[in-house]
Amino acid sequence: MGFARTCSVALVGVEGVVVEVQADLEPGVAAFTLVGLPDKSLTESRDRVRAAMVNSGAPWPQKKLTVGLSPASVPKSGSGFDLAVAAAVLGAAERIDPRVLADIVMIGELGLDGRVRPVRGILPAVLAAADAGYEQVVVPECAVPEASLVPGVSVLGVRSLRQLIAVLTDEPVPDEEPVPGEIRPDPFLAGLALPGTGLGTGAVSGEHAPDLADVAGQQMARSALEVAAAGRHHVFFKGPPGAGKTMLAERLSGLLPELSRQESLEVTAVHSVAGVLPAGHPLVDRAPYCAPHHSATMASLVGGGNGLPRPGAVSLAHHGVLFLDEAAEFHSSVLDALRQPLESGHVVVARAAGMLRMPAKFLMVLAANPCPCGRHGRGDDVCECRPSSIKRYRARLSGPLMDRVDLRVTVEPVARAELLQLHNGAETTATVAERVKTARERAARRYEGTPWRTNSEVPGHELRTRWHVQSGALRKAEEDLDRGLLTARGLDRVLRVAWTVADLAGRDRPSANDVNWALELRTGVRRGAVLQGISR
Repeated sequence: MGFARTCSVALVGVEGVVVEVQADLEPGVAAFTLVGLPDKSLTESRDRVRAAMVNSGAPWPQKKLTVGLSPASVPKSGSGFDLAVAAAVLGAAERIDPRVLADIVMIGELGLDGRVRPVRGILPAVLAAADAGYEQVVVPECAVPEASLVPGVSVLGVRSLRQLIAVLTDEPVPDEEPVPGEIRPDPFLAGLALPGTGLGTGAVSGEHAPDLADVAGQQMARSALEVAAAGRHHVFFKGPPGAGKTMLAERLSGLLPELSRQESLEVTAVHSVAGVLPAGHPLVDRAPYCAPHHSATMASLVGGGNGLPRPGAVSLAHHGVLFLDEAAEFHSSVLDALRQPLESGHVVVARAAGMLRMPAKFLMVLAANPCPCGRHGRGDDVCECRPSSIKRYRARLSGPLMDRVDLRVTVEPVARAELLQLHNGAETTATVAERVKTARERAARRYEGTPWRTNSEVPGHELRTRWHVQSGALRKAEEDLDRGLLTARGLDRVLRVAWTVADLAGRDRPSANDVNWALELRTGVRRGAVLQGISR
């Protein structure tokens, strides 16, 4: 009788669980039994592993073979267990010393020819292995840069099962031919991206990022965009088609500061599970930008899929921007599903196979027309929409959802003079981003020693009792609260925006002008505020 064990990792959402892969050989009729709650793709590993071993020159044991995945109560899916299963079988057959395998974590899919293929979720899998105390990890060669992001772990990259056998038995390592087309698109990497995640998901490369200087006019909207980036405030752009709502939203991620090391690891882990990591960039260090189509389902937005849920758009936009263009065309139930993650910064998805918590701290941008035809309220065009149609159209953006949006800006059509002038003098993304970075650093110093870093994260009670505005600055906001024009949540959000405006202007405390401008940004009603210290 032969027995060997090694380890792999089962991904449950964006978190990993170390799984012990055990192989047992007994005399009897040749058979291969896989136990431990595997899904269909994992069950098929029996055929992949057998073919890979035979084509790698390792004889297949003609005995009764049982492979167990422990703990058996954890659902296991995907083809990333192939490498560990093959190694455990080789250890049980005494082709490899079983003692060598016991403390190694192996992640990778096997091709029928013995090649080791990459799988999704390498980073969270290696993080789980490191947290469990493992120091050696074997991954596909092309996934070494991603796995090496985890400190304290020795990473071995292999191209084939033959190379792994040679390394573990101290034999000469065969020189495998590299896979054709090392740079994507590559058929060897086909299938890593989940359908429906969208090609626009992920960080935009610096050389191709759109610049804020391209936007003609729209001074109010540009200032609101700067405030949104500095305080991580959600924003709603309303205006006719062609006014520039999408242009503004696409440039918001460029204003956000670079991600910290911890934020980068969190974002990279989510994108790794979803299979949308940029080619040649194993670590995402820029704020991601995700813009799902308005036909997106609730599962694609908040997370879902067969079996255990996978990350949705809200998780792919973690620490970045989630842009919902034509927001009023989304189904109302889909939009209302955003209310919980907007408040908590995470999403809890419950399915029959289990309940998962996934990160979802994003900056939301909504854009919508004033009516279905887009011409309502314009003096030069006649709106063709019925009043009932306009009412239904606007009702899709529910009151509870809009109450969570700090900035509501009307984007008017650009005048001909502004559009056609060669040099409009508009500030570039780099200039505004530097101001945003300074404002965020100012807020971080103020909240040092607390769990908050930006103004939008601070609870209203803490903001009112620990950090006070100038005397009398809240007078107009309190009047709106008494008249029912502001909710209690709305007052807190106005206060947060006022602190962001003060940070951008370099003031220690918000003034009455800062609060009044925050009220203008939320209600759209002029309060006599004068822009100071903000881009024009």
